[in-house]
Amino acid sequence: MPELNETHDPTLTSWIDSANEAEADFPVQNLPLGVYTDPKIGVGKVGIAIGDKILDVTAARAKGVIGGVADDAAGACAGDTLNELMALGGRHWSALRATASRALRDDTEEGEAAQAVADEILLAQAGVAMRLPARIGDYTDFYSSIFHATNVGKMLRPDNPLMPNYKHIPIAYHGRASSIVASGETVKRPVGQTKAPDADHPSFGPSMAFDYETEIGFFVGPGNPLGQPVSMSEAEDHIFGLCILNDWSARDIQAWEYQPLGPFLAKSFASHISPWVVTMEALAPFRCGAYDRPDGDPAPLPYLSSSENEANGGFDVQIEVSIASEQMRDAGTPPQVLAVTNMQHLYWTIFQMLTHHTSNGCNLSPGDMMGTGTISGPTEDALGSVLEITKRGAEPVSLPSGEERRFLADGDELIMRAWCDADGARRIGFGDCRAVIEGA
Repeated sequence: MPELNETHDPTLTSWIDSANEAEADFPVQNLPLGVYTDPKIGVGKVGIAIGDKILDVTAARAKGVIGGVADDAAGACAGDTLNELMALGGRHWSALRATASRALRDDTEEGEAAQAVADEILLAQAGVAMRLPARIGDYTDFYSSIFHATNVGKMLRPDNPLMPNYKHIPIAYHGRASSIVASGETVKRPVGQTKAPDADHPSFGPSMAFDYETEIGFFVGPGNPLGQPVSMSEAEDHIFGLCILNDWSARDIQAWEYQPLGPFLAKSFASHISPWVVTMEALAPFRCGAYDRPDGDPAPLPYLSSSENEANGGFDVQIEVSIASEQMRDAGTPPQVLAVTNMQHLYWTIFQMLTHHTSNGCNLSPGDMMGTGTISGPTEDALGSVLEITKRGAEPVSLPSGEERRFLADGDELIMRAWCDADGARRIGFGDCRAVIEGA
């Protein structure tokens, strides 16, 4: 687990005023990394978010603002993805963070020097388009919230909601990396084969049960060779950072196709992620214990168990989901919050997920992404999907415009936000993960 250091000091402030606002997602204690399109030359560049600005890492290196022990890490940011930096490992990530922190603070000589060339190393976030932060080679989505699994299971199997293996093994499916897109891009309603309960035959057409899934994604740093598992004690060294993940789902397509091999076309049409990756080191003040399993639940098998994971394997990350229909946006009505949930509700930690993923010798590569699965909490205001909120469409949600939603409609905008807030630490955020739904 990354140790707290001077970069986490909650009293630090930046010479960039917007980073010092109380509710800023990107204060100097955060410093997430992402890739944006340079508006002048139209190519992707690696940047660090600070307030409402972006620090151009390559430009900062050229101006001597970032260098020294961080020079190798800064050099790995010269391309249009974070993959090369992800591959370097924690020592290099930490050096880059420490150097950027000193350059962006208002109490250091490095910060004074950086401010002198601010016009050459900074640009406004509002003026650029964000890209995927990495070249995602593979994507695996887990099913790690016991509340979500139980809620969905009750709809399908009222007398036996959880499958026998759920409390013994982190369940997952291999998703489609090619259809992962960055926040802000639209999502098209998928078409597919469905079968109504009272129909004799299936039909083909637009999904009428379009849904979102509230998740956190995490990126692989250094990979592992084929045939060489990653142990629990090593898992943290292989995770670069976290982002918001919305794994869209077509529930009616899913219900017909998922047996016997699980999700396919109901999920492969699109998944959105937030563009800024919050590093493991930035999240250090917000670590917490793993999910407190009730008495009687089986203990994880030894390969999925460690005292460090029990004590610090969880993350206190709040995730808020809101909706704004087209009618609401036209009227200037603010988005309506549907739910607020938390990563602490995950039955399996991300370290157990990664360890299990590699336990058969499966090789991971820098930039691979994994999802936690839908994160639902134990209360009605902490559910991670419309499927759960509306009880499979039986209890529609009322919107301020007078509209109702059993599932998502064309023109709806779905917005996810995430943040961390704890006593003795500076609040940090993940930014937005948003998309408007287009008709099929």
